[in-house]
Amino acid sequence: MTHDVRSSEIAASRTAAGLTLAVLSALSFSLSGPLAKGLIEAGWTAGSAVTARVLIAAAVLAIPALVALRGRWALLRSNLGLVLAYGTIAVAGCQLAYFNAVDRMQVGVALLIEFTSPVAVLAWMWFRHHQRPSRLTVVGALLAAAGLVLVLDLLSGADVDPLGIVWALGAMAGAAFYWIISGDEDNGLPGIVLAAGGVIVGGVVLLLAGVIGIIPLAASRSDVVLAGTSLPWWAALAALGIVTAALAYVLGIAATRRLGSRLASFVGLSEAVAGVVFAWLLLGETPRSVQLVGGAFILAGVVAVRLGEPKVAGAPPAGVAP
Repeated sequence: MTHDVRSSEIAASRTAAGLTLAVLSALSFSLSGPLAKGLIEAGWTAGSAVTARVLIAAAVLAIPALVALRGRWALLRSNLGLVLAYGTIAVAGCQLAYFNAVDRMQVGVALLIEFTSPVAVLAWMWFRHHQRPSRLTVVGALLAAAGLVLVLDLLSGADVDPLGIVWALGAMAGAAFYWIISGDEDNGLPGIVLAAGGVIVGGVVLLLAGVIGIIPLAASRSDVVLAGTSLPWWAALAALGIVTAALAYVLGIAATRRLGSRLASFVGLSEAVAGVVFAWLLLGETPRSVQLVGGAFILAGVVAVRLGEPKVAGAPPAGVAP
């Protein structure tokens, strides 16, 4: 009985730590949209902003990752395919898609589309692990779909950038991949090694794409204006790379390994809320009423999807992937 109580306390402590890390990660990620849009409006292309962001994160995380790896190169070689996929899809693909969406629509709208990703995570869990969704899960998915229509303001006949929608949906797919891979501890890779490997691969992919002309690269030394205040371009860029990438990815992986992919993706919805608030405070982007209603539908839908999932009998012990 003493062992059971101690195990319960450890599980509760692990969950509490995971929730704290997940919220901090979400707050860090949520600043990326306003900072990137500020750089874009100052003369940067979306491709340049995301490439610089990822490369700065790679430089920051490289040495700590080597220390954490402690010479276990065989472990890295055995997971090379995973790291390559993580860097290409979850880092380069997701962020480039998101920043291109931000370039064509409001930050809050792009975020709310991206954050239907928990529904995609649950669909994957059904397909991969045969966890059939309940009726409440289906209702939640329908609510999220209805909310998406409202967020895009399709019913009022408002102009919508189709390419912006495609980019935002691409970001959603990349985010779902991020949650699924980040929650896997079976590979044995320390979280900071996975984060560093991902941003290094992502940075190289983005840089090569820019060199061969797939991604337009252009930068400017003009000041970035946020909340009516001018900031040096390098300050905004440093914050974009260190806070919204290096710190955010490490915290996110640590949180997801404690909470599991599904719960972490649900808690990660706080990024959408924080992103809308930061876009309002820093960029003056006030969402329309119908978009607020749509956002509420999306959030309610994802909550319903989460609550409709089958309950897990017990929390997994530390070091075991859910």
